[in-house]
Amino acid sequence: MLRRSELNPKSATPLYRQVSEKIRALIESGALRDGERLPPTRELAGRLGLNRTTVSAAYELLEAEGFLRGHVGRGSFVHAPRKIGGVKWTGMLAPSDAPRSVPEREGEISFASSKPSQLLFPLEEFRATCREVIDGEEAASILQLGAPAGYAPLRRYLLERAREEGAARAGDDILITSGVQQAFDLIQRVLAPPGETVLMEDPVYPGLRNAFARAGARVVGVGVGEDGVDLERLERTLARERARLVVVTSNFQNPTGATLPVEARRALARMAANAGAVVVENDIYGELNYTREALPTLKQIDGSGDTVLLRSFSKLAFPGLRVGWVIAPRALVARLTEAKQYTDIHSDQLGQAVVHRFAASGRLEAHRERVRAAGAERLRAVLTACAEMLPPGSSYTRPWGGMSLWVRLPGGLDAEALLPAARREGVSYLPGRTFAVTNAEPGGLRLSFAQLPVDQIRLGMERLRRVFARAVEQEAEAREFEPAAALV
Repeated sequence: MLRRSELNPKSATPLYRQVSEKIRALIESGALRDGERLPPTRELAGRLGLNRTTVSAAYELLEAEGFLRGHVGRGSFVHAPRKIGGVKWTGMLAPSDAPRSVPEREGEISFASSKPSQLLFPLEEFRATCREVIDGEEAASILQLGAPAGYAPLRRYLLERAREEGAARAGDDILITSGVQQAFDLIQRVLAPPGETVLMEDPVYPGLRNAFARAGARVVGVGVGEDGVDLERLERTLARERARLVVVTSNFQNPTGATLPVEARRALARMAANAGAVVVENDIYGELNYTREALPTLKQIDGSGDTVLLRSFSKLAFPGLRVGWVIAPRALVARLTEAKQYTDIHSDQLGQAVVHRFAASGRLEAHRERVRAAGAERLRAVLTACAEMLPPGSSYTRPWGGMSLWVRLPGGLDAEALLPAARREGVSYLPGRTFAVTNAEPGGLRLSFAQLPVDQIRLGMERLRRVFARAVEQEAEAREFEPAAALV
């Protein structure tokens, strides 16, 4: 079956995933037949010289993917996928390095998804807004093909607000996108073709990283601390690399929750200008400021006016409508609009019209205050639970807004390997490797709290406490029985 020599403990891929991939390859090749019984986890762990928890995690991943079926009291059995048709899809399709999503199970408490709470959605106000738009005189034109740059009344509204704030200058223009994810894609197409170097925070939201890396850009990660991106490392990296872009989340960075102080923003703008790099500021969490005065954006601070500002309604209200926008110098917006037209002609005008009406009517502001009040309460709950329930030696960030915080587990605990055990307890999160750019943190994990009521946060953290406590005990037992080196 599987031999120890086939595994690489020094690989960035965790051992449990290496084991699962090797077994899956044996199943797909036919070396392991449908219905064949696999060795018990303790037996295989002994053969491979691994911890039993590692093999259990590999089996659970294979079962989740449909390659194994577990039967209580009988063991784990191969479930070989049936071949349909004559096309060998596994050979035709290139291997995917996209992170696997964590589908939510019924009754599970999920810290995995960074999204607003649908319990807070103002549905009656939203229904009223939709009726006003559909019953309005412009309904027919809204349902017609629109301009590639977006619904004109929404563009005017957002640009006027940005100018009042100081986040847009006379030479700037605006493009409405299908969420900020489309903005990342368009910026990559226009500014970062294959071979260009893009600097970004590490760890970082994987959708941002993948938008550039999968298109062939050279992505370089710069570490993140309590106060956001490490400026000393950034300065050294800018001096060493000929970077085209620096992409940064200035407020409540995903996944760490860190916020760049004002002086750090000024320093970053100077560094990028001196290096001739364009700053792309991802400010989708800026509205989720729960306890302090809002800081000026990099776009406001940048005297050159060259910073590209990205924002969205998705983290504040109605992510299903997919309304984001780019504010940037007019020449760049024109090129981004051209690239957008090639990909989708134009985004959904009806959703944009509804968002515009919801904002212009004052309903968005009332909703924003409810979201901030709930977010502050949930943030306090998760910080208190972290202080009480994480194992000794853990550390965690302490944001003052946003949706997520970052946990670092102690010792040799691997957050990805522990995820199957957490899900057995009815709780999930995203492990640190999901967010890695250059350096993975095996002990890191993201806790997203904004979508959970306070009682669910407490209950979910209590379940994680049990999982992590057992893992700490197992690590201690494993160290106790490790053979001592011979004295010579």
